[in-house]
Amino acid sequence: MRQFILSITALLLSCIVGHAQNTIFLSEGKIEFTRTVNLIARITPDDDGFSDLMKKTMPKFKRTYFQLFFSHNQWVYKPGRENPENNKLWEEAAETNVVSGDYSTGRSVSQKEVFGETFLIQDSLRRIRWKMTDETRDIAGFTCHRANALIMDSIYVVAFYTDEIVTPGGPESFSGLPGMILGISLPHQHITWFADQVEVIPITKPQLTPPTKGKKCNNAVFSKTLTDGLSRWGKYGRKYMEEAML
Repeated sequence: MRQFILSITALLLSCIVGHAQNTIFLSEGKIEFTRTVNLIARITPDDDGFSDLMKKTMPKFKRTYFQLFFSHNQWVYKPGRENPENNKLWEEAAETNVVSGDYSTGRSVSQKEVFGETFLIQDSLRRIRWKMTDETRDIAGFTCHRANALIMDSIYVVAFYTDEIVTPGGPESFSGLPGMILGISLPHQHITWFADQVEVIPITKPQLTPPTKGKKCNNAVFSKTLTDGLSRWGKYGRKYMEEAML
């Protein structure tokens, strides 16, 4: 009997140790994201009377790829590989964005191209009031927890983050959760970002270097520049501004 109990105890310990060994908390690596825009869903009947023509000539979805390098409290999100299926005719805002964040300093540097001009936006990390939920889903092999938020007064955000990657970053300016954000959905804007793969690789200092090119400004100045430039663009201008400010 004593030998039987010892055997069961050893088996249980083996299972516990094995489970612990399979739980790996990453602090460094590379993530590939796919940004998907539902172009058809974004068209409304009052789009200058061209909605039917636009639906016939444009693809339903446009997918662009980004990569995010992370190490501890720092990360850099930038354009990744080209998608040969994309047509420049349907180019969207934010397709060339480079966004860096440093959670230890609370600062962010973003490089964005609008109106044919490059802006270098230096400001604090966006403060997002996340509301946690009990929902989970698997993304790129990681268990992710759902959190919801409202940004820019009206944009509803659904995020999925994993605490198995300790860097509190994410695509674009989404951050501030207890782990890496691997999925973002803006249901009303019909835009999503989801991680396709996570690579455990050593990260070099140049890979984490913030962008340096562009006209220097902060978020308030950048927002005013967009507002002034898009004042006559109507509803399309508002859509463009929302994307550019993400």
